[in-house]
Amino acid sequence: MGIDGVDDPNAWWRCPENFDSPLILFIYWDKENWIFGQRDFYLRCIEEHTNTFIQLEQRFTASGRTRVTVVGPPRVRQWLEDMFRGMSSENLYLHVLGLSMLRHVQEQPLTSADLEDYFRSQS
Repeated sequence: MGIDGVDDPNAWWRCPENFDSPLILFIYWDKENWIFGQRDFYLRCIEEHTNTFIQLEQRFTASGRTRVTVVGPPRVRQWLEDMFRGMSSENLYLHVLGLSMLRHVQEQPLTSADLEDYFRSQS
């Protein structure tokens, strides 16, 4: 086994479908700082905990928003999209849900059981 599972035949980056339709969204600096922390402190942690690659292109637009591109397993991308949208929602329930999702991936890995529970509760 190589460093960090590079030689793992089941690694998420070895599945071409994980690169189809990347999640692309635009967030303002304050939201970026809130999600990823000062100097992107939580970025690597969130990537590791969600088995994704997240690219931030700061001040990508004229309005100064950051372009966020996420590649990884489709269900995880959907989960992250829901997290981002929830955090930006004016609906209190969705906002709190988005914040709890963020705290989860900042502190611990996202598991298959987490995804199952989340998508079951959404249907």
